[in-house]
Amino acid sequence: MIQFITMAEESVTSTNGTEIQIKHIFNDMLKYAPSKIFGLLGNMLIVPVYTNLLSPSQYGVYAISLAVLSFLCIIFSDWIGLSGLRFFRQNQLNEKIPNYISTLVFVLVTNLLSMYGLCFIFRQKFYEYFSISPKIFLFILLLIIPVAIRALLFQVLRAQIRPGAFTVSTIINQVLTILLAVGIIKLYDFGAVSILIAMAVSISFVDVLLIVQTKILKYLKPKKPNKDMLKALYQYGTPIALASLSIWVINQSNKFITTHYYGLSDAGFVGVAYNLTFPILMTLFSIITIAAFPRIINLYEDNIDVRPIISKLTGYFVLISLPLVVFISLYAKDLTNIFANSQYAGSYILIPYFAFSAFFLSFTDFTTYQYHLANKTIVLTLLKVVSAVLGLFLNIVLIKNMGLIGVGIALLISNLFYFVLTLVVKMKKLEWKVPYKELIHLFLCFVPTMVLYVLLKQSEIFPLFQINILLLMYYSFYYFSCRYFKDFGV
Repeated sequence: MIQFITMAEESVTSTNGTEIQIKHIFNDMLKYAPSKIFGLLGNMLIVPVYTNLLSPSQYGVYAISLAVLSFLCIIFSDWIGLSGLRFFRQNQLNEKIPNYISTLVFVLVTNLLSMYGLCFIFRQKFYEYFSISPKIFLFILLLIIPVAIRALLFQVLRAQIRPGAFTVSTIINQVLTILLAVGIIKLYDFGAVSILIAMAVSISFVDVLLIVQTKILKYLKPKKPNKDMLKALYQYGTPIALASLSIWVINQSNKFITTHYYGLSDAGFVGVAYNLTFPILMTLFSIITIAAFPRIINLYEDNIDVRPIISKLTGYFVLISLPLVVFISLYAKDLTNIFANSQYAGSYILIPYFAFSAFFLSFTDFTTYQYHLANKTIVLTLLKVVSAVLGLFLNIVLIKNMGLIGVGIALLISNLFYFVLTLVVKMKKLEWKVPYKELIHLFLCFVPTMVLYVLLKQSEIFPLFQINILLLMYYSFYYFSCRYFKDFGV
C-alpha cells in the first residue's frame, strides 16, 4: 500500500518545496509502517483469540476495563505527551531540552499522584458509574503507571523523529501482550484480568526499552520546573484533555450505557464491533499522521506554509481509507463470522456504523491541524464538547429505545457532526484546503469497482478474497486513470 502511494507521490510537481517535504514524510511513513501494519495484524488477531477464550460477559469486562483506562489516561497523562511533542522543537531550538524534559516528568508525576488521591476519595462513584468491581478498578489503577510512561516516551520518540525505534518498541509491545494474555488465560482462571496483567508486564518491559531508546535519563536533570514551560504545557494540554474526553464520550460511553440497560454481554458485542473496526482502521490510517505531524510542526515553526502539504496528505488518506471502509461495511457479516466466535455473531450490525465513524474521526486529524498549529486548542475543545453533548444525548436516547443499532447510529451521527464542525470553523491562513479534483477522482474509481462487487457477491469466492479482488480493482483503476488527474493532492 505504501509503495503504491509512493508511486503516486512521484508524479507530484514541486510547489514551494512541497514535493521535498512530502518525500521526507513518506520516508518516515515507510519506517513507521511496519509498526502500524504489525499493530493492525495484532488487533485483527486479538478479536478471534479473545472471543474464543472469553465469554461475552468477560469480554464485556475487558471492553469496560479498557474504556475506564482510556478515561483516566485522557485526563491525567495522555495530553502531557502530546503537549511535549508540540513544543519539543521550540525548546530544542532554544537549547532547553533538559529543562523541558524535567518539566514534563514533573507534570506527569504530579498528575498521577492527583489521580490516585481522587480515585481513592471517589472510588465508590467509580464503581457505580462504570459498573466495575473494586478488583478490576485496582488493576486498572496499577496499569496506568506503565501506560502513562509509555505514552510520554512514545511522543518523545516522535519528536526526535525516530520512526525505526518507535516501530521496534510497538511490535514488541503487541507481540508480548498477546502471548502473555493467552498464556495467563489458559493457566489461570482470571478471565479478563489476565489481559490486564499481560498488558502491565509487557508495557513495563517496553518502558525500559523506550528509556534506553530516547536516552531520556541523559536529559532528565533535578531542576526546578520552568514556570513558562508549565504555563505553555497546561494552556495547550488542558483543552486537549477536555477535547479527548469529549471524543471518549462519543466513542466509548456507549459501552457503559449499553451495560446499564442490557448487561455486560451486550457490552461485549459493542466491544467486538469496536475492536473489529476502530483499533484496526485507525492504526492503519494513522501511518500518515504519525509521520506527518512532527514534521508539519517543524515546518510551521520555520515559517513555511503547510496547507498545501496537509491538503496533499488528505488525498492520500482518502485513497487508503475509503475503499477499506466501504468494503468492510459491505462484508460486515462475513468478517464478523470469520474473526469472532459464533456467540458474538450479532455484533455485525454495528460494523458499518463503526467503520465510517472511524473514517470521519481519522479525517479530522487533517482538518484540525489548524487549531494545533495556531495554539487554539480551546477552539478544538469547544467543537469536541459540543459533539460530545450531542453524542451522549443520542447514546442515552437511541440505546435505550433501539438497542444495539442505536449504538451505531448515535456513534456515526456524532462523529460526522464533529467532522462537519471542523470544516466550518476555520483558522485564518491555516484552514484546510479541500483537494476537490483528487476527491472526484477517488469517488469515480468506485464506479467500476461496485460493478465488480455485484458480480462477486453472486460467486462462491471466499469473502476475504473478494475484498482483496475489489481493492486490487479499485487501486488498479486509480493507477491507470492518474494520467487524467494530474497534480494529485494540489
